[in-house]
Amino acid sequence: MNEVFISYLPIGIQFMVALGFVLLTITSSWILGPKVKTAEKLDTFESGLDAVGNARMQFSIKYFLVATLFVLFDVEVIFFYPWAVNFKTFIQSGFEGFGKMLLFMAPVLIGFFYVIKKGALDWE
Repeated sequence: MNEVFISYLPIGIQFMVALGFVLLTITSSWILGPKVKTAEKLDTFESGLDAVGNARMQFSIKYFLVATLFVLFDVEVIFFYPWAVNFKTFIQSGFEGFGKMLLFMAPVLIGFFYVIKKGALDWE
């Protein structure tokens, strides 16, 4: 039991140092930071421009849908890069490599065609 504790001791020390650093920086920022609150400081700030209108304006759901689909398919396409780098290996393995490639690409293509069929990418 003692050996297990000793083997995890460096991780515990690192965790305590990290926690201590976070607490030290937050506390020192709170103590040393300015405490004067003016109307100008508390006003909203948007890229150096004055805020105009209500912050609760509605966006079309298409915007969020396209953004989500972009992230989803972008992450999936990232996994094509290692496959493309090792393309010779798949060619040398014959039908087995071709089957693995199809097994890897099928869910991406099925999802892509589903999105197109549902009209998620059609803008009006």
